[in-house]
Amino acid sequence: MPSAKLKKFQQISKGKYFAGIGRRKSASARVRIIAGKGEILINEKEIKDYFSSKFTQDLIASPLKLTGTDKKLDISILVTGGGKQSQAEAIRLGLSRALAKYQPNLKSTLKKSGLLTQDAREKERKKPGLKRARRAPQWQKR
Repeated sequence: MPSAKLKKFQQISKGKYFAGIGRRKSASARVRIIAGKGEILINEKEIKDYFSSKFTQDLIASPLKLTGTDKKLDISILVTGGGKQSQAEAIRLGLSRALAKYQPNLKSTLKKSGLLTQDAREKERKKPGLKRARRAPQWQKR
């Protein structure tokens, strides 16, 4: 029997929605927004259950607070890969992109705040003969 949160997640995901995809390092987030009461579900869990840090919760909600839509939209998010911080930044980008589709007049506000810019930095690969990507072995005289 599906739980109440799962039913709510499925209800949010069905019907007319606006979607956005965000990526950061190896994390990828698929965000869907619809009109509602301001509920945020991440991988079928409440935001407080998924991200315990208040800083991370505020990071995710920053596009909503900036545009004044934090109590008007229900959000469902599927996020995979990466660490918690990368996941949060991927969610923020996906949410910003979905908001820009939801109301195109919000795009300039989000763009000025830098929320629509993807941080494309990835981990650099290890090179042969080195200890890490650029760290050389310690030099020895003899």
